[in-house]
Amino acid sequence: MNQHVTPVRTGHSACPHDCPSTCALEIDISGNRIGRVRGSSANSFTAGIICAKVARYAERAHHPDRLTRPLRRTGPKGSGDFAPISWEDALDLIAERFLDAERTHGPEAVWPYYYAGTMGLVMRDGINRLTNAKRYSRFFSTICVNPAWAGFLAGTGKLAGPDPREMAKSDLVVIWGTNPVSTQINVMTHAVRARKERGAKIAVVDVYNSPSMEQADIPVLIRPGTDDALACAIMHVLFRNDLADRAYLAKFADDPAGLEAHLKDRTPEWASAITGLPAAEIEAFARAIGGTPRTFIRAGYGFTRSRNGAVAMHAVSCIPTVTGAWQHEGGGVFHSNSAIYRWNKRMIEGTDLLAGTDGVRNAGRPLDQSRIGEILTGDDEALLGGPPVTAMLIQNTNPVSVAPDQERVRRGFAREDLFVAVHEQFMTETARVADIVLPATMFVEHDDVYQGGGNQYVILGPKLIEPPGECRSNHEVIAELAGRLGAEHPGFAMSPRELIDWTLQNTGRGTLEELEEKRFLDVQPDFETAHYLKGFNWPDGKFRLKPDWSRAPSSAPKRFGPVEQMPEWPDHWAVIEEANAEYPFRLVTSPARSFLNSSFTETPGSLNREKRPELMVHPEDADALGFAEGELVRVASARGAVLLHLRRFDGVRRGVVVAESIWPNGKHEGGRGINTLTGSDPVAPYGGAAFHDNRVRLERA
Repeated sequence: MNQHVTPVRTGHSACPHDCPSTCALEIDISGNRIGRVRGSSANSFTAGIICAKVARYAERAHHPDRLTRPLRRTGPKGSGDFAPISWEDALDLIAERFLDAERTHGPEAVWPYYYAGTMGLVMRDGINRLTNAKRYSRFFSTICVNPAWAGFLAGTGKLAGPDPREMAKSDLVVIWGTNPVSTQINVMTHAVRARKERGAKIAVVDVYNSPSMEQADIPVLIRPGTDDALACAIMHVLFRNDLADRAYLAKFADDPAGLEAHLKDRTPEWASAITGLPAAEIEAFARAIGGTPRTFIRAGYGFTRSRNGAVAMHAVSCIPTVTGAWQHEGGGVFHSNSAIYRWNKRMIEGTDLLAGTDGVRNAGRPLDQSRIGEILTGDDEALLGGPPVTAMLIQNTNPVSVAPDQERVRRGFAREDLFVAVHEQFMTETARVADIVLPATMFVEHDDVYQGGGNQYVILGPKLIEPPGECRSNHEVIAELAGRLGAEHPGFAMSPRELIDWTLQNTGRGTLEELEEKRFLDVQPDFETAHYLKGFNWPDGKFRLKPDWSRAPSSAPKRFGPVEQMPEWPDHWAVIEEANAEYPFRLVTSPARSFLNSSFTETPGSLNREKRPELMVHPEDADALGFAEGELVRVASARGAVLLHLRRFDGVRRGVVVAESIWPNGKHEGGRGINTLTGSDPVAPYGGAAFHDNRVRLERA
């Protein structure tokens, strides 16, 4: 007897997760299920390669634990006791509680909170349309990029750089502040291509022997928060050994003579004492850079996790300015291409609602995402002197796991007077403390459009299958709430496809129909623009070796942190949490290969590969403390303590410990997750959370 076999078709999409690669995908579809996921070979950046966790996306999309119907809390907060509720009743209740908050304390008592669980422009950013229409407290995004972006912009004046595909045309690829084997596999695709085709060398600068460093020809192992010192010593050698391109500097930099004079005593020996890297290795690395015109520095998001990250990023971006590497194909420094897209988000975000009749911005207060703990526990300074937050809608993020200063975050969410609605795909730890939980679609179940931060593509992500159960998209929820709350804007009445089409046309990117045919658009600027050969983005066209930190471009509402203490020249800024007698170790909370923040922590493939929360400790440090392999260790900072199983690991400098990934708090013995140890104090100059910048002590559990 012949069995009926459902035919397999191929769908095209984009990876929606918080990763600069934004991979173009080809997805096998059978009936209403997805199967194998692979990278698109037609996309020249993705180049047919994707990470293992996204290749297994069917595990996530068809997971038996997916939320599929709305729920209402029936037990105490955090108990996990919920009962089904209809969509109509759930939305009515959310609207009722939001209107109550508005009547009692004003609209700023409501705080729509979101982040990058999806990077699609429609599903991620549409919540801002509701915020703007209602004058709710705004969401000031700080948890990821601010220090690194500020540091890059301080020199170039623009968040863009050489075509990242040029790594394949480089003779020395320097991977600095990122572990792309685990977090952005396509960087390694192009770096390895350069090694195979050109004999290029790969250098990796990191704080532990990561999977990327294992592939390096030039491994550069430093202590956390000392990248700025290494960059200064490299430039010292470049000037001292006459490896600086003085003609280029004279034309394209603001004060090269001043920088050279400043760096006179920033020797490799000086940097060695700070970084832990032997002076001879610093010399050799600097000579490799200075002797290789086609040196491409790929600067990652590790810079944004340290209190001196902006200064460090700026110092590293000065290196190709000193060598003149910007002039060459396969040379320069790249961090993000975010400035090249220039989207008109008026319809997605309702930005037109911000303009008052008198020309003054008419918007709610901007509350700092990273300081959610202080905000929810009533810190007046964090609340900007305004009313308490008493109602929240949370989409695309899981702050009860990922936000810093977790003890304070927990206390904030435990407030009985705080109403929380969470729109989610799984019962995350944030969903467990909610009053209403709404089931959300995944990227293959709705229409959206994406931009590549780490490349130059606009990619369409169309709806490929129907969502399970009663799942609804972010856009549907926002539009339904808008009607109940009296929020008015044309964008609420548009479908996701109409929003995409309007946005493409009004940004000058063609139409949705055209993008559907092409699948993605390459919007990389021309070579001279990308390499700043027409001048950097300042009135005089010159790179700022001596930045004015008070004027670095930013959309931040104000400056944060000790801006007045930032060094006027590239230097080691000792504002990091240095180890001391009470807390003698420096902790880094690096990403794990099989998780992405708190995503994929529910899938069997990822869980099997990561096994359990562990702390990587140098064997000599473990021996000095009398700790054995696998022993449960109490790791304490001034903010709290967590329990981790010790793993002996000689790929760190002594005094440095590493915990990979954000495991759910509940996966830790004792129920306290790694962000119990991290601080939420704002990083200069424009805010941010220093996740890799913690001093801790190790104790017997």
